[in-house]
Amino acid sequence: MGRNSPTIPPPQDVDKEKMSRDLHMVGFQVGRETYGVPITSLREIVRVPEITSVPDAPEYMEGVINLRGKIVSVIDLRKRLGEICTSGRRNRILVVEHGGKLCGLIVDSASEVIKIPASDVEPPPAMGHEGGLNCVTGLGKYKGRLIVVLDIDQILDRGAKEKNQPEVAAAAQAGR
Repeated sequence: MGRNSPTIPPPQDVDKEKMSRDLHMVGFQVGRETYGVPITSLREIVRVPEITSVPDAPEYMEGVINLRGKIVSVIDLRKRLGEICTSGRRNRILVVEHGGKLCGLIVDSASEVIKIPASDVEPPPAMGHEGGLNCVTGLGKYKGRLIVVLDIDQILDRGAKEKNQPEVAAAAQAGR
């Protein structure tokens, strides 16, 4: 650089540290609860289009959609979490990437981008893990309410295991 070249000050480390301690999530509603997933796992949010059913799919799998030429499996997160399903104009599909493939999650509504300091997120209570989805990674405090932080990989991995279990059991019974 020449003598007259302006020097650019280095970025403030304090701001970087603060940003890395904040959790950036997409907030959405399922039933009366507000949930959050890391914004990095989300590809997009779309309105619920026509869904094509898939035979022999688990109850919570609604089917597939064509999203700009890509086939996307759609899971009803409301059913997955044991909530009552209601169809409405506010229903949305959160499109996430999982294992290199796109997957859609139907929710009652997608509300906002939420930024919660990591210090305001507590681990989930120990009770309730027996036999459950184990998909809650924490509870975040945001503007006087609790945000249930979900692990999308855990929800989708568990679904794949459950779907394959009957086939594994049938194969074992047949002595294959």
